[in-house]
Amino acid sequence: MADSARSVNEGAGGGSSGRRGEPGRGERVADWADGRLGLYTLAKANLRKVFPDHWSFMLGEICLYSFLVLLLTGVWLTLFFEPSSAEVVYHGTYVPLNGVTMTKAYESTLRISFDVRGGLLIRQIHHWAALVFVTGMLVHMMRVFFTGAFRKPREVNWVFGWLLLFLGILTGLTGYSLPDDLLSGTGVRFADGAILSVPIVGTYLSFFLFGGEFPGHDIISRFFPIHVLLPGIMLGLVVAHLILVFFHKHTQYPGPGRDQKSVVGMPFMPVYMAKAGGFFFLVFGVLAVMGAIASVNPVWAFGPYRPDLVTTGAQPDWYLGFSEGLIRVMPGWEINAWGHTLELGVLIPFCLFPLILLAIGVHPFVEAWITGDRREHHILDRPRNAPVRTGLGAAWLALYAVLLIGGGNDIVATHLHLSINAITWFVRVSVFAAPVIVFTVTKRICLGLQRRDRDKVLHGRETGTIRRLPHGEYVEVHEPLGQGALFTLTQHEQHPPYAIGPLVDDNGVRRPVTVGERVRARLARAMFGAGSHIPKPTAREYRELTAGHGQEHGHR
Repeated sequence: MADSARSVNEGAGGGSSGRRGEPGRGERVADWADGRLGLYTLAKANLRKVFPDHWSFMLGEICLYSFLVLLLTGVWLTLFFEPSSAEVVYHGTYVPLNGVTMTKAYESTLRISFDVRGGLLIRQIHHWAALVFVTGMLVHMMRVFFTGAFRKPREVNWVFGWLLLFLGILTGLTGYSLPDDLLSGTGVRFADGAILSVPIVGTYLSFFLFGGEFPGHDIISRFFPIHVLLPGIMLGLVVAHLILVFFHKHTQYPGPGRDQKSVVGMPFMPVYMAKAGGFFFLVFGVLAVMGAIASVNPVWAFGPYRPDLVTTGAQPDWYLGFSEGLIRVMPGWEINAWGHTLELGVLIPFCLFPLILLAIGVHPFVEAWITGDRREHHILDRPRNAPVRTGLGAAWLALYAVLLIGGGNDIVATHLHLSINAITWFVRVSVFAAPVIVFTVTKRICLGLQRRDRDKVLHGRETGTIRRLPHGEYVEVHEPLGQGALFTLTQHEQHPPYAIGPLVDDNGVRRPVTVGERVRARLARAMFGAGSHIPKPTAREYRELTAGHGQEHGHR
């Protein structure tokens, strides 16, 4: 029977070229690998995995693709860069610097820029990719923050993303300093001043880092392996981040057919992979165009670094302007006692910078502690439905923007013809006032949008059609919303916030309440209490208001 069946199959398939003929070499290799590695079962279970689709999800892809561009261009630049502080006299293509003493690091940077074919293009693509990478990470994390995508089971993934942002800033600082030009050297001097402000051990830390008195002769050779090692660590974090995204399944915005157990979207293969591949080349192309037409970090214009010189209008990359703004607007306070000087004007901002970043990293755990919610969340919040969280995120962005202005107060003053002292005092006041104002305004906007959603659910969508009633009154006709729109506007939960409960039990005995419980209850009332949301319409209210009105509603 088996031989007969084989003969029939071969005859129907037209010999060895038929559909059911002898398997080809590729198929035999695939069968061999599947029998030993189980690749077919693994691919069948995962390649058809459904991913939701939304434009904001591309922010994470921009981070990934710009990071890949960074790795590719960084490996290429490593082949030509010489991380040495040994001094040489330049005799190269760039004539204005001929005869100038400089380090081999700076000389190799000039050689890459002017003598290596395509070197300047790769350098600029690398720098633009770094800027886009950190920008994309910040914007992506803000999207995750505003929509509550950091909640269980994604707290660990949030920490991975936070570590990537932190390491990205450190990697940018070390890479920015490698060319050893006057601008990057000024940034290193800034970092050295912050280290020296650390009480008692600051001087020792500085000598240890620079191999002696600033600037020393070892800093370039020490920054280079750090700059090479950190991307390797980041690559591991990126892989872990993507594995968790794949394992937990992607979050999705509320809508019809979407709940905590089902996903509405496109399969990973071939739809998502095709879109992702095309988007990668789009990001790569944009970065290449930026590197080709937009000059960034022209090291030859600054000259080599000298400890006795500083560039006018020296500005770090934008992601470090936050830290410089903290120091520039801080009053020059210092304390002299027992033969030691405590430089508070530098130490306080130096400590605030990591503390502010740390607050971002621990927020998911703090919010989970406040809410006491242990459930898994796969549906995103609309930012308007979490006004306090949205206000906190907007307040942090406002603080960042204000301090960025402070970090470039000299540039703002010269370009806008303003007093630098006036700008400094504006930033000092705004550091405290701007976050409060932005938080209050953002929260009120969110509450106003909630009221509009409630009105839209109960009265329908405005049509612009005006109708005159029999008794002479004019009303606008409202069109009822569809079931999908009604679900989207009312699917969010509004649980009562955590409360301590009665302080006295049924027997009249006062029960102990810890300080942590009191703090948790107050924070819960502030974040999720009655003043933080507009009660969404109930099904009963909707039925009572729409009963007997058919398909159209009049609204004054």
